[in-house]
Amino acid sequence: MLPWQLEVMDTDLRFKVVAAGRRTGKSHLAAVSLVLSALSDKRGKVFYVAPTQGMARDIMWDKLYEICGELIDTHNKNDLTLTLTNGQTIYLKGADRPDTLRGVSLKHLVLDEFAFMKADVFDAILRPALSDMKGTCIFIGTPEGRNHFYDKYIDAKIGGDPQWEAWHYTSYDNPLLDKGEIDHAKATLPRWAFQQEYMASFDAQGSEHFEVDDFKFYDELDTSIPGDHYIAIDLAGFEEKRGSKTAKRDNSAIACVYVNDIGDWQVEQIDFGRWTLDETAERIFAAVEKYRPMGVGIEKGIAQQAVMQPLQDLMRRTSRVFRIQLLSHGNQKKTDRILWALGGRFERGSISLKQDEKWNVNFVDEASNFPSPLVHDDLLDALAYIDQMVILPYSSAEDFESDWEPLDAVSGY
Repeated sequence: MLPWQLEVMDTDLRFKVVAAGRRTGKSHLAAVSLVLSALSDKRGKVFYVAPTQGMARDIMWDKLYEICGELIDTHNKNDLTLTLTNGQTIYLKGADRPDTLRGVSLKHLVLDEFAFMKADVFDAILRPALSDMKGTCIFIGTPEGRNHFYDKYIDAKIGGDPQWEAWHYTSYDNPLLDKGEIDHAKATLPRWAFQQEYMASFDAQGSEHFEVDDFKFYDELDTSIPGDHYIAIDLAGFEEKRGSKTAKRDNSAIACVYVNDIGDWQVEQIDFGRWTLDETAERIFAAVEKYRPMGVGIEKGIAQQAVMQPLQDLMRRTSRVFRIQLLSHGNQKKTDRILWALGGRFERGSISLKQDEKWNVNFVDEASNFPSPLVHDDLLDALAYIDQMVILPYSSAEDFESDWEPLDAVSGY
């Protein structure tokens, strides 16, 4: 087995999520796990599930037959069942026939190319089948954007459940695969296609509008050119309780930006998340306290009306008052509004992002996939609203020369 396959197999966890590029060795890992589970004891069933029964046959049948060899007692290619000499049977199934997946007790399950199955195949049908035996499961496949496979990967990676773990491998992780062939694919395929198919990237097809490789970053705020701070807020509703499902919902975002007198933007912070009403007000108030902005703007709407009361309560309690400017989308589509505000500025290099901040990773992720229904654009949206708030001086007293003098210094006449 390959080093990465051994790494996954040697980990004693119930639920494993593996995102891997093409020809990485995913199917071999799946086959080995099926055979080892079938040989362990006779209790429970062992299922291999692909998006369709035809795919299950094409991907796994010959590979299993080759690995098992003399361990095979009987086999039925029509039913896609293979029984070993210890009496245990490995079943190959298609997720497109969900009725064939019900009513069983599983000790091991492999979901291959999980990204191309319906989202509820595991949660509603197969997860309960693992309960009796406390069975194990491997989710494996190449990504298809930010769908339910991505959700499982992220939950396993950062969800904190000790029974789950996730791994990410690219086609370069298979030492048996000619690296020159991968490099050729990189040079000839569209970038998004190579990233998805060979590098196992969950990103969507890629931004049609932002060249994120050209984004500028800074370490320390440059105030050598005078300017002011501005705060723009895009609200997305409020959460009283939080759970994993909120990851799919829009976030509220608070963009804090220093704009100098020649129009350069230095983005210091974009606070984002799903918050309660009171927490949203507290975060807005904290940002105003920290940056003392020239202007504070909130997108006009129901959410803005709701947050005004707790904000006013905070102002009264602290005796610190600031004016809220109501922002509007101006009957523009969100995509057009974001591009109008940010596109040219990024092209000219007049926007820079604070280096090594958690939020700028999310910001670049949004920009690299914009516009995509699979990826949020909340941070982009909040930053775009800064454009409505900034008032730049077009001249200064030193730049303006005139021979005019008032005849009357008091009246100016």
